[in-house]
Amino acid sequence: MAVYFAYYGVSANLISYLTGPLGHSTATAAENVNAWSGIAMLMPLFGAFVADSYLGRYRTIIVASVLYILGLGLLALSAFFPSLMSSNCQTTSSSSILCHPAPQLQAILFFFSLYLIAIAQGMHKPCIHAFGADQFDASDTEECKSKSSFFNWCNASDCLAITITYFTLTYIQDNLSWGLGFGIPCLAVVFALVWFLLGTFTYRFHTTNNDDQGQGKSEPFSRIGRVFIKAAKNWRTISCAEDMDAENQGQGFPNSGSQEFRFLNKALLSSDGTMEEGHVCSINEVEEAKAILRLVPIWCSCLAYGIVFSQASTLFTKQGLTMERFITSTIQIPAASLQSFTSITIIVSLCIYDRILVPTARAITGKTSGITMLQRIGTGIFFSFLCVLAAALVEKRRLEVIEEFDLVDLPDATVPMSVAWLLPQYLLLGVSCTFTVTGLQQFFYDQMPNELRSTGLAISFTAIGLGELLSSLLISVIQKITGGLDEHGNPWISDNPMKGHVDYFYWLLVGLSALSFVAFLYFAKGYTYRNQ
Repeated sequence: MAVYFAYYGVSANLISYLTGPLGHSTATAAENVNAWSGIAMLMPLFGAFVADSYLGRYRTIIVASVLYILGLGLLALSAFFPSLMSSNCQTTSSSSILCHPAPQLQAILFFFSLYLIAIAQGMHKPCIHAFGADQFDASDTEECKSKSSFFNWCNASDCLAITITYFTLTYIQDNLSWGLGFGIPCLAVVFALVWFLLGTFTYRFHTTNNDDQGQGKSEPFSRIGRVFIKAAKNWRTISCAEDMDAENQGQGFPNSGSQEFRFLNKALLSSDGTMEEGHVCSINEVEEAKAILRLVPIWCSCLAYGIVFSQASTLFTKQGLTMERFITSTIQIPAASLQSFTSITIIVSLCIYDRILVPTARAITGKTSGITMLQRIGTGIFFSFLCVLAAALVEKRRLEVIEEFDLVDLPDATVPMSVAWLLPQYLLLGVSCTFTVTGLQQFFYDQMPNELRSTGLAISFTAIGLGELLSSLLISVIQKITGGLDEHGNPWISDNPMKGHVDYFYWLLVGLSALSFVAFLYFAKGYTYRNQ
């Protein structure tokens, strides 16, 4: 919980910090936030590689926590520089916003610490959930039942920490001090690391199994890489008729899915076409490689979901900054705190899913999980489509109100429209996370080979992470294409929030989400689950 409290304490209000103290334009800030978030979501691949191949999950968690503390400490230090304490943006006579960048040394320190946090996040995220799941005994019936709900409650607790972040740290950052707002998460991670170490002697540590021949297995990434290399080298090799027939039919393989990717069966042959033991890959090694390849289409079809997901901390927040946010005559809620409604929705919907939906679906389908993992993911993708559809409609209405009250040339004005209009898109995003984000974690953990389950979780995060990087790229392309389309030269995403057409960008995402949903249904229909 502490790490999520810390990470979202940085990310939730990051766009406000970039456009304020650091003096970036809205488009540049959105690109930087999406790029950083995307890299932070891709870094779990590195963390999983380190954990699965070298350090193990326990030691990787410790190293990640230390990096977190260092990164957050440096981030707080950069925010305490006096020159960063006031905004570098001014409104010009032409009603546009001119931002002056922060001094180079301070900006370097800020971004260095920011990406250090991304590395720490990448090492910590895939390991903490996998290490937690490792604590359940697969041979114990009661523990197996508990494990089936583990990812639900793990994500619920993470969302609780995120909600606390939105209600506390965003207020501190907006109204008290950015340095204090970044320093508190640093202290939280210090406390969490100490607490984690206190439980060391109670943890279950899993050792690497031996292969079927009693020999120690090599490092998992090397084994899988060897399968692809062997298959590539032997692509012209022809085995004897009997062996080739078995190869083509997938005989001797653990499941029916083995008839897929038959070109990898070439890794079972030596260069002379024989299956001489010691010079070829084993059937289990080939199966591991095939298991990973089967996940690729599902992963690709979830990238558009990551693009939609990234808008909550960027453009959704910028929408809220222009709207009426006073809940009393004196109390104004930070725009970034609206993201707390997504977290609250996740917590509530996870409870409903685990305690009501799953038992009901189990009684109907007879499946232990109620619905399949892919059905769960697909449901969330559909809700993300509804989310961005709602965002497009609300933004269209916001621009109409701006025109109605003649606020186009008043970038600092407040649009007479309640921020509550944004709630549907945040709530729908929360429901989609309940199904897709948690479903992806469970799916990739379950479908990966046992020794690569940290990597499986990492891959689930990279689907969203790469989507966020694609969002950054998409915004950059949109800015260049649309910069001169209207008579005033305003791109879709303008520095003046009263101008531009963010609604057009949202409609583009509606189309991408629809295509993604159709592609997901196609690939999910033909997917064969591991061990079935």
